[in-house]
Amino acid sequence: MNRRESHVSRSDLLRPRDSDALRSELRRIAAVSGVPVVFGGEVSAHTLRLSEFHGTRTRGLDGLLIPSRSGLGGRVMDQCTPAAVSDYGSSRYITHDYDRPVLSEGLRSILAVPVVVGGASRAVMYAAVRERGPLGDRVADTMVQASKRLSQEFAIRDEVDRRVDMLEAHSQSAGSTVATEILRELHAELRTLSTSTTEAAVREKLTLLSDRITDALRAAPIDTDVTLTARESDVLAQIALGCTNAQAAERLSLRPETVKSYLRTVMTKTGTRTRHEAVVAARKLGLLP
Repeated sequence: MNRRESHVSRSDLLRPRDSDALRSELRRIAAVSGVPVVFGGEVSAHTLRLSEFHGTRTRGLDGLLIPSRSGLGGRVMDQCTPAAVSDYGSSRYITHDYDRPVLSEGLRSILAVPVVVGGASRAVMYAAVRERGPLGDRVADTMVQASKRLSQEFAIRDEVDRRVDMLEAHSQSAGSTVATEILRELHAELRTLSTSTTEAAVREKLTLLSDRITDALRAAPIDTDVTLTARESDVLAQIALGCTNAQAAERLSLRPETVKSYLRTVMTKTGTRTRHEAVVAARKLGLLP
């Protein structure tokens, strides 16, 4: 049983399904590379389950369970590295446990790429054609880039889960004041993580999670015309943790002068004169947890 199946917590209610992200990447691969067949699935307990398909004609592969080292997918899953066969039916590189569903689909040339997080395969994606011969560099490059994007997204989701789990553990053994401070730390970490990814979709999800924390700690709806930009919120969240301008700049990959400029803007918007006053005012206005 992997970490995602070990228990159900509040983080499970917040976390988008990994299968949705996998399906999205498979569709992108098909659109960008033009390869006719793409499919894949998630890995659990050293077993790959095929669940996502684009361009297949039969249902033979649907729900197929592939343990470690079995077939092309099992080999890729075990070795955490891409692999391909140019003629599946005659390949000596793999076991042939799944010849019936693969060959019934008419697949010949297949590339499999793992999605690796923390040194272990979390999913495997396939691209295939119904003719013999290599798939080509364009398909391979597209698959590898998709794998990197998914690896990054899954890693960020795992970190969010870890911190929410920490919050739950502390909340059960500590008072509401401690829980509030942990939530504030989690909010700031989410803002930091959102700046570390180049994927707009991942950044949007992290921002939504941080906004939900702000809403959860807000005592009541507040009528205010004051708004902060995403970057202003990022900076103020770090300052609320006690970071200096230099520390906030390092965490957010900004220059200290830029952080100082954002702070001045926030103080102007909130009618405050110091960093501490800006944090207090933002919390009163419901702009910061």
